[in-house]
Amino acid sequence: MFSTRPLDETLESVREANAPNAPVIDVDADFETLPPAAAEDLGLFVDGLSPASFPVEWLPDSAPDLLRKYAGSTFTIGLPGNGTVVRTAQTDPQSVLVKRRAEGTPDEFLAFLIADRLVQIGVEPAPGSLLERPRESSTGGHRESSTESSSAARLPESFLPFFGDRYRDLDAAVRRPDPDTGASTTGMGPSDVFQIANALFDAWVGLYTREEFAAWEGTHPQLYDAWVDAGERLEGRLDELAGEVARGETSFAAATEYACSAVRHGLDLPAPFAALDTAAYRDRGAAYAVTWAEKTVAAMVDASE
Repeated sequence: MFSTRPLDETLESVREANAPNAPVIDVDADFETLPPAAAEDLGLFVDGLSPASFPVEWLPDSAPDLLRKYAGSTFTIGLPGNGTVVRTAQTDPQSVLVKRRAEGTPDEFLAFLIADRLVQIGVEPAPGSLLERPRESSTGGHRESSTESSSAARLPESFLPFFGDRYRDLDAAVRRPDPDTGASTTGMGPSDVFQIANALFDAWVGLYTREEFAAWEGTHPQLYDAWVDAGERLEGRLDELAGEVARGETSFAAATEYACSAVRHGLDLPAPFAALDTAAYRDRGAAYAVTWAEKTVAAMVDASE
């Protein structure tokens, strides 16, 4: 199911600069979440496995089952929305998985996606942008307690350890549940919260990685051109996003996802998304994201009344 992917000279250079020894692995399947048996086979390509689980208290009662499974003790890798190329922090060293669907991706863009994940591995987030949170990890068949601080010098694998217990706050900000029934009062459900959380995490990561991409113009022009080209493809709709949401043509979750995907390309975002393209978000992380969601959804509700 897995095989080592050969890299050209450019990608080897990116790996050497950002993620030495990180394997890039082709996966002979498309997946949203790798099942345990397949995930364990990754051990043949890395020095060790570090399966992660997260406290159930982080999740609201309405959280999707797939997120509960990901947070649980079963060893799984990946979540919906991760894309064609996936970075996982559950291997040592971290690794990059290329799904089978990559066969239909243009070579230049696929190279950029792989380079992007390699750059992510080397990112060191700003001090204080990731809060210390309880975390359980499993190694060598033993369950042991640790904290997120043990890996705080690197990007989390997904939005769940990024938000931690603040995921419940994000859910409350987006759904604004009725205090008696728990039902959403905004028309947005658990899947919207999931989509928004993933998008906000993507934007936060992009605030770090885009500096590296911009520096490629003189050293890795093909990767730089692919980065610029992907950004240009997003520009057309950006200015219309807020209007599309107000007219009901685009959901707030979809608009957030679109705007957040533009952050790593350094594009100018319209309000209210421009507040996510800031040093404050880069440095404060999940706390800032939740506050942004609270204020933005509150303003949307007020405007609709």
